[in-house]
Amino acid sequence: MTLDFLFILVLGTAAFLYAALVPGRGRSWALLVGSVAGIYWLQTSLPIRFSSFILQTATVVLTVGAWGLTRPISDFRFRIADLNPKSDIRYPASDNLKTLLVIFGLVVLMALNRYLNFDVRITADRPPPPLAVAAVLGALGFLLLAVMQRQKKAVSSKTLSVAILIIIVLLVVLKWEPLAVRMAAVWRSTTGQDIALAGVGDLAWLGFSYVAFRLIHTLRDRQTGILPDLTLRDYVIYVLFTPAYIAGPIDRAERFLGDLQKLPEMVGLDGARFAAGGSRILVGMFKKFVIADSLAQGMSLTPLNATQATSAAGLWLLLYGYAFRLFFDFAGYTDIAIGLGMLFGIQLPENFNRPYLSTTITNFWQRWHITLSNWVRFYVFSPLSRSLLRRKPRPSPTLIVLVSQLATMIVIGLWHGITVNYVIWGVWHGLALFAHKQWSDRTRKWYRGLKEKPWQKRAWTGLTWFLTFNYVVLGWVWFLMPTPQLALQTFAKLFGVGG
Repeated sequence: MTLDFLFILVLGTAAFLYAALVPGRGRSWALLVGSVAGIYWLQTSLPIRFSSFILQTATVVLTVGAWGLTRPISDFRFRIADLNPKSDIRYPASDNLKTLLVIFGLVVLMALNRYLNFDVRITADRPPPPLAVAAVLGALGFLLLAVMQRQKKAVSSKTLSVAILIIIVLLVVLKWEPLAVRMAAVWRSTTGQDIALAGVGDLAWLGFSYVAFRLIHTLRDRQTGILPDLTLRDYVIYVLFTPAYIAGPIDRAERFLGDLQKLPEMVGLDGARFAAGGSRILVGMFKKFVIADSLAQGMSLTPLNATQATSAAGLWLLLYGYAFRLFFDFAGYTDIAIGLGMLFGIQLPENFNRPYLSTTITNFWQRWHITLSNWVRFYVFSPLSRSLLRRKPRPSPTLIVLVSQLATMIVIGLWHGITVNYVIWGVWHGLALFAHKQWSDRTRKWYRGLKEKPWQKRAWTGLTWFLTFNYVVLGWVWFLMPTPQLALQTFAKLFGVGG
């Protein structure tokens, strides 16, 4: 399942029924059920037997496991008596146990799609036998509960670091094509399928890139002691929330938790909320399905037409088309996700703020994929720069800034895929951010003086916008092309060299 009209129609209808029929206290439970079921529905069909089901079940298991590592030990001290439905007392541990049982039941229910016809089942492929699924989940669940019941102290920082490393390793496997193909071949060998057909598409684990960043965020924040307390239900909804599952935005747990806590008081069929959410969805659909998809019909750069272009002017037009196609496609999805979130009572964060109007590269990254930029700033740039500051002997401030900005942007590049071109694209932006900081540090007094010279300020603003916009657009060549050689050939054609 990808972002299409069916996706919007199903979630929009579900949001209406949720608002109209689900009482306040049941809304978080409804979101839990919808979020868990939603990831199986969204996952596309994969060639390896049972893999589409196994990968999304692994998402659920990783999410529950990560929550277990972030929780205070007291949350697991429960008694069977605490589950008494007649009691007015609600113990955190008993609520978490109920949630765990509900999740177990939902995954087994998804496995029962094995016995349904393709036209009516939720899962993309035929799942494995439900009894096998129940046995594996039961073993994992009992192991989790046993470990947590016997745990005498909080999870150590080293354990949290190992969990973060495991998630990073999974990302590397998925993002590095040779390793992904190798792992696909190994998996195929266990199912008796032809390993010669192994490809990166065998491991198309939908949503995991965004899930990984949410999990790392919560694990790291637990290490530093700033993560708020989340019940298992809250945590699973935060990580798997369907409107943001495919492509973000990457929300923060504490902000998301605030919205969840307000759900019982939310007016169900609130006309203002539905009008705002619906209009946001329509704007997103126009950006995505009208502008972006129109540009995709031969009016944007691709590796193929880059090799066929015969004029520099035509190639520039295609490159500009790709830049706007990329923006309207991603910004359109974000608008749709935010609009759908509003219908469910969740205000997802903004992800774009007119980035192509930026007048500096720093400002561009404050306005493009904002939630990703904030994430890497919190979890890459800041800790790395602090670590360098503590080194003996301490590197120069200039070197610290250069290394931190390059590392941050390379991480963003590698998050899209582990290729040489994505590394170069990261370096391209990292060097630009470093150069802008050095320039702004040395010209701050001169720039403030432009306030008294309006015409010069307007001219400077126009020039810096032109330079920033075209620098970003040229950077998309590295992002789009599959090899450095093809990227360099495209640059040569853009500037009329060697045509």
